[in-house]
Amino acid sequence: MITGAASGLGAAAVARMSQEGCRICLGDIQEDAGEALAASLGDDAFFIRCDVTREEDLAAAVDETVERFGQLDILFHSAGIVGAVGPLATTPGAEWRFSIDVLLNGTFYAMKHAARVMTPRRSGSIITMASTAGLMGGLGPHAYAAAKHAVVGLTKNVAAELAGHGVRVNAIAAASMATPMVANVLTGDPNDIEGAKAKLAEASPLRGRPGLPEDVANAVLWLASDESGYTTGHTLTTDAGITVGATPEGPEFAEYSPIIREAGKAGLDE
Repeated sequence: MITGAASGLGAAAVARMSQEGCRICLGDIQEDAGEALAASLGDDAFFIRCDVTREEDLAAAVDETVERFGQLDILFHSAGIVGAVGPLATTPGAEWRFSIDVLLNGTFYAMKHAARVMTPRRSGSIITMASTAGLMGGLGPHAYAAAKHAVVGLTKNVAAELAGHGVRVNAIAAASMATPMVANVLTGDPNDIEGAKAKLAEASPLRGRPGLPEDVANAVLWLASDESGYTTGHTLTTDAGITVGATPEGPEFAEYSPIIREAGKAGLDE
């Protein structure tokens, strides 16, 4: 089951998991795009309208997945928005609450109902969508950063609870990737993916290499598979090293100079 499946990271994950033979429930509020993508995959996929701010929608999506396919092995909760933007002092309370409802409460509902059906089977992989903005400050709007930090913490806590039930829970913390949401922020046009790629490539610590939705989809595949069978409670970054301080220019003190010592002295005594 993949939420936010109609576009961006969710759609990339749908494509990648489909290649591996998965049967997929696509959940989204973008009905036309979601139904078209599901139809392109034939009987191995179906679309269900899923507003992640409504717990009943996520419960119904999980139940429909189990009804159609017999079980739920994997949940990738990808649905998200940029949310409220601007200075703290002028952020409208209603926009803050809606942002948290989508980004955090929706994650809780998705995890809750996936766990409900996975725990009795003592098997399953739950994958949440965090962000580099959930690991560092200054990389996203306030509500987005707060929610993504909370997703990282919730993922760890739920992993600790469900480990004894055979269910693994992990998160992916992505940098800005070439998706419609990011393209809209970078270029003003959600369809200008090539323009977004060019801007991301220019800023990437891995020179000339933009972050792509397929990078996240491949991380989803690994966390969903038995190849990560001893990994739980982990936040896997797809960020070109941004969260460890990597930059296109490289770190300070990367060039050799004689050892710097006390009181301005340099070099070792002969």
